[in-house]
Amino acid sequence: MQSLRALLKPKLPKLVTLQPLSTYVSRIRYLMKLKEDDEACLEALRSGSLLLYHKSAPLLQKNKDGIYHLPHLRTSDVEQMLQKLGRGNQLISEAVLVGCTETNVPRFCLDVGDLQRNGLEQLCGGVFVDLRKALFMLPGPETALAAKGQALLRWHQTHVFCSATGQPTVRNQSGSQRVCPGSGITYYPQMAPVVIVLVSDGSRCLLGRQSSFPPGMYSALAGFCDLGETLEEALRRELAEEVGLEVDTLRYSASQHWPYPQSSFMLACHATVSPGGTQVRCAPCSM
Repeated sequence: MQSLRALLKPKLPKLVTLQPLSTYVSRIRYLMKLKEDDEACLEALRSGSLLLYHKSAPLLQKNKDGIYHLPHLRTSDVEQMLQKLGRGNQLISEAVLVGCTETNVPRFCLDVGDLQRNGLEQLCGGVFVDLRKALFMLPGPETALAAKGQALLRWHQTHVFCSATGQPTVRNQSGSQRVCPGSGITYYPQMAPVVIVLVSDGSRCLLGRQSSFPPGMYSALAGFCDLGETLEEALRRELAEEVGLEVDTLRYSASQHWPYPQSSFMLACHATVSPGGTQVRCAPCSM
């Protein structure tokens, strides 16, 4: 039988040992802090790296093996370049946070389109390349970063004014939002959902082309989702509009950000049509 003292002794909860956060969670929490804390973001900018763009064209450098890559320039090095070109360092504050490395080194992007292009290329030891071309020149992992940086910079360039009041909007230090001082409306970078689909009848795939495509270029069919549509509804409507086909089955495949025309969220699918329903009837304005 237990003693009275043992029965009355309070039971203390077991101590819980906190597990360290994963590398991914730590990185995301760090980025969240930079987006919410202007002073922390400004300090990160001083110690971070910059991706340079010239009128939306990213800067590329070629390594000794002849492979192009995105150079991550130290902020201090870019400041020295600006001084050599007769510009003050205040331009640096216009950089936009684009992410960070796995070791939490912050990355920013900056458009220096107001400066002389040739002089910058000589100082940087690289070349500014149109993004569409750069996507075919860069290693796979760097294409998404180049596209994201350009998309963020273009969003800021096109959201200088409030759509409700016409007043200038003010961005936070990280560039994750813009606010209208008059109305209090907060604007965030957005993507437009687009469905892109590879259609098959079991043995053949359907591809299309626009008149603006270069010779020999074809594409899977794609279109923007209308307001209120689901992914499935948008896919069925687009195929009916563009090629006059009805879908039997559809399957989601993958998603990807695409910076054109103004930041799209590409949702890739596979769709099938019955072998007896493959007569294509193109809409004159679509293909």
